[in-house]
Amino acid sequence: MLRVYHLLVGAVLLLLIPLGVKFVLPYFSTTKVQKPHSVKTATPSVSPQTTPSITPNQIEENIWKKILGEITVPSGWQVAPCPGNAPLLCVSSKGEILGTVEIGIYPVKNNPDFQKNLAVAGIPLSSNVDYQSPKYQTQVSQALRAWVANLYATLAKDRQSSYGNKIVFSAYPPQQSSVGKLQGISYGFIGLKLEGGVQEQHIGRVAFDGTKLYVINTAFDPSSVTGKFEKLENLAIFQPYLSAIAANLNLPI
Repeated sequence: MLRVYHLLVGAVLLLLIPLGVKFVLPYFSTTKVQKPHSVKTATPSVSPQTTPSITPNQIEENIWKKILGEITVPSGWQVAPCPGNAPLLCVSSKGEILGTVEIGIYPVKNNPDFQKNLAVAGIPLSSNVDYQSPKYQTQVSQALRAWVANLYATLAKDRQSSYGNKIVFSAYPPQQSSVGKLQGISYGFIGLKLEGGVQEQHIGRVAFDGTKLYVINTAFDPSSVTGKFEKLENLAIFQPYLSAIAANLNLPI
């Protein structure tokens, strides 16, 4: 029943997107960014928050083999770590790759921006601190929301430059979301064409375990090379399942 329900949800979303573009766009300026809780959104490749190199584990093998837990997928779909050592999760049906989900793992010791986020949130960066204790959950959430806000700000500026007045950039409000045993934040954004239709849509998760940031992303975006779905309708169907997959990951490592 859950699978049928989400298939119907995906179909409804696809039907509503053109209507959303028609009726919602008049309320936006040419490149207006929504600002719920300092929101602005996500492509790790352009974010100063995610510049540290990936960890040795990601180079030695596909990290999804180690962290993937229990999964639920739409009927007829399969989800498994992609072949090779790139940190990609493959989503397929009938032998055809529908899309991939990418994960990046970034040491916070090499990330001064997130260290500042932690300091502003009022928690020290120390190996002796249990960041998963209830004592620090509010501060960790604050630091992660600041990370998302910085990412959104970078992307809003980038899209303003690349979109001009042709596409509306709109960020999603960040929401609390489980990433394995970690408290994480979900985020995303969409680029809507003025003439109708979706140029790009990105969804992601970010979590912190005390020493590393875990950043999970996928998208519908013709300009992306990895971490994307070729068809928007397949991303719409998969989106609710991504939440369940993220919640069941074997994290922290």
